[in-house]
Amino acid sequence: LTIELSTEVLLEKVGRAGVITMNRPKVLNALNLNMIRQIYPQLKKWESDSETDFVMIKGTGGKAFCAGGDVRAIAEDGKVGGPLPVVLFKEEYILNNAIGTYKKPYVAIIDGITMGGGVGLSVHGRFRVATEKTLFAMPETAIGLFPDVGGGYFLPRLRGKLGLFLALTGFRLKGRDVQRAGVATHFVESQKVRFNRPSDLTPDPVSPLRPFRLFSSSSVEGIIQNLKADGSDFAKKQAETLARMSPTSLKITFKQIQLGATLSLQDVFVMEYRLSQACMRGSDFYEGIRAVLVDKDHSPKWNPSTLEEVSDQSVDQCFDPLGEKDLKF
Repeated sequence: LTIELSTEVLLEKVGRAGVITMNRPKVLNALNLNMIRQIYPQLKKWESDSETDFVMIKGTGGKAFCAGGDVRAIAEDGKVGGPLPVVLFKEEYILNNAIGTYKKPYVAIIDGITMGGGVGLSVHGRFRVATEKTLFAMPETAIGLFPDVGGGYFLPRLRGKLGLFLALTGFRLKGRDVQRAGVATHFVESQKVRFNRPSDLTPDPVSPLRPFRLFSSSSVEGIIQNLKADGSDFAKKQAETLARMSPTSLKITFKQIQLGATLSLQDVFVMEYRLSQACMRGSDFYEGIRAVLVDKDHSPKWNPSTLEEVSDQSVDQCFDPLGEKDLKF
């Protein structure tokens, strides 16, 4: 087991670069507590080490950078009142924040599937290199969660309403669009991803994506009205997608993105930690994991089951401070 644990993530020095390789290809390099606990202290060491110039993070297996955090393990432990939901969210957000405030160049090679927890390991770093195989999404509203790992910081800072659109729908961006959206800083063909020093990377000119004006509204209900009134195939499809998501998650996410627009990265993590614990107290997260990851019937029974039944008061409560239990840096 010890050997197994130590190989879930590989940490090595290559010349003057610190290289982190996520090494769970069978589960698309999903991020677990053990990996977080190996990456964080090593990042801190390299940050103050005069022999290390920059850090690079990548995944093995050719399919994924990192497909997300180990949400199934969190759900299983949370159901029986175990400590994982407290410990994992805390340590993951502290790691995400360390990446966001890293003093040296941090290069994430997001070649392949990059979702949820994988986004947290990449998007806050200085350089994010997409390839034609990149598939980016924040699909949390489908499992009764919200786009965490700092989604409340980077999503509202994308152009127009693009971030809110990605947050609510879990829409998947592919290839060059990941860079056009501003999620990646660079684009490189995957066979050319060799050891890129930060100085080898030249940014592509950014071209504007479709304007997401339909997501300009003061409520989730308003957005759905806009989509239905628009009547285009794109709008219809997005309305159908939103109808499948947890109503509670949609409302929490809407407010998270709204508030996050004016918060510092660190304050966003404090807010998101409160939200994560609120989701652990509710039922939609456990039901979402059951429907998507356990039974895979993809027909969750959300409670409440409609947006109208989710009161503003119940949403606001999710943002309440936790006192002694709040996330501290």
